[in-house]
Amino acid sequence: MSAQTPTDAMLHSLLDLERIAVVGASTTPGKAAHDVPHYLSEQGYEIVPINPFAETVLGRPAYDSLTEVDGLVELVDVFRPSKEVAGIVDEALARPDQPAVWLQRDITDDAAFARARAAGVTMVQDRCLKVEHQRLRS
Repeated sequence: MSAQTPTDAMLHSLLDLERIAVVGASTTPGKAAHDVPHYLSEQGYEIVPINPFAETVLGRPAYDSLTEVDGLVELVDVFRPSKEVAGIVDEALARPDQPAVWLQRDITDDAAFARARAAGVTMVQDRCLKVEHQRLRS
């Protein structure tokens, strides 16, 4: 399966996950990195913001990095430039829970994708989680 063409069944399984760490979560309404996690929160997902420059995002404590998040992380939603993906995937793979990784639109890293898949971790590139949720769950 290509990184750019995940099956709807695979996307459905990711949408069943409940605790989502959002790397690059923004405090600024109107930015996708704010509006998408806000939407997901309204749909019942538990959002764990990752933003080293914010104390809180969406009223929740913000963590400096994925490695600092306590408890289970089921999915990592990434709103950072493609050049930062390799490090984020490495952090996800280093976690005991090895969460799935979702890269938002225009964010890709084929080498990181291959590493994740080789480790048995599901990864999606260049797709909007909100758009896919609306398409498959609304």
